[in-house]
Amino acid sequence: MARYPKRQKVKRYRRSFYTREMRLKKGIGIAVLVVAVLAAAWVAAPHVLDWATHTWYTVVRDRDLSASSAVSESASSGAQSTAASEPAASSVPEKETEPEVKGTDIVTGLWAEVDVTTLTDEAAIRSAARQLKAQGMTYAILTLKDTAGQVYYASQTAVGAANAAPTQVELTSVASIFKEEGLVPVAALTAFRDPAGARADHALAIRYQGQEYLWLDNKASAGGNPWLNPYAAETVQYIGDLIAEVHAAGFDQVLLENVRFPSSTSAKQDYGTTNGVDRAGQLTADIAAWQARFGDAVTLWYGYSLAEVTGSSSQLGAPAAQLGVKNLLVKIPSSSTLDAAAREELTLSLTEAGVEHVVIRDDAASYFE
Repeated sequence: MARYPKRQKVKRYRRSFYTREMRLKKGIGIAVLVVAVLAAAWVAAPHVLDWATHTWYTVVRDRDLSASSAVSESASSGAQSTAASEPAASSVPEKETEPEVKGTDIVTGLWAEVDVTTLTDEAAIRSAARQLKAQGMTYAILTLKDTAGQVYYASQTAVGAANAAPTQVELTSVASIFKEEGLVPVAALTAFRDPAGARADHALAIRYQGQEYLWLDNKASAGGNPWLNPYAAETVQYIGDLIAEVHAAGFDQVLLENVRFPSSTSAKQDYGTTNGVDRAGQLTADIAAWQARFGDAVTLWYGYSLAEVTGSSSQLGAPAAQLGVKNLLVKIPSSSTLDAAAREELTLSLTEAGVEHVVIRDDAASYFE
């Protein structure tokens, strides 16, 4: 049997060629690599999820998420802004705002008359206003058209311009300064008792029957004067135009006086076409026409004597409260006076008759409110 030579065994040693320092560096490198991979995954994850979600809904579910995402974002931002503003709003207490008083509003207070001929410049206007305010006044009456028919401002109407008073006031300055000083300026205009206006335009005047002559309320030798015709549409238009002018200048309240017929009634008076309407009916129509023209833009007052208010007179044809007057200024004659109880009773009776606001002027009692 053949013998083979015995293979010599080689002893092998397991030996690492990495030193300790190399192993440490290798471990650190692996750790850095893991951290980098995780960081990249963290950054990319939202985009990947958005892409996957969008792909799922648009491709698989056939839906568009752009609109819904925009709505959700706006809702989220709105909620955040609301939440941020709520603490600030709740921390600041709300101030109660006082209701604004308009120039047409009627307030309780004392009344006084102002001589317009003294209001020659701004200093005089302000001085007069401050003096009235110091006396506790609320309303200031300024006569801008008197019983002679003279107009105390630069009227643009033909009749008003023809009857300009020697003293002219600057309406805008008067109204604004009186308001600045806390007063309510009231423009007083005489209506139908207007001899100058009747002479300036005969179409506005009462005439004698069958003649072109102007009717006079007395003999010419005794100082008789013509009157404006309450039945004439031109007359109502003229008075309305004056109201419009003073309102445009800043007067929100107007006092109309002598809205009445002459005291005498005569067959010689020619009022033109009356259509069978009596005096009370015509005055009611005139008052309604002015109210319809200005509405709530101007507060219209009407001044009448105590006799015209409490009884029926030839000038009115009925008590003043029955003419459709809303705001009434009652003048007590200087020869008499009313005590507090009588004033209250008068006010109550007028209110029951349909008047909304009553002011009583009683000079003998130094009462005007």
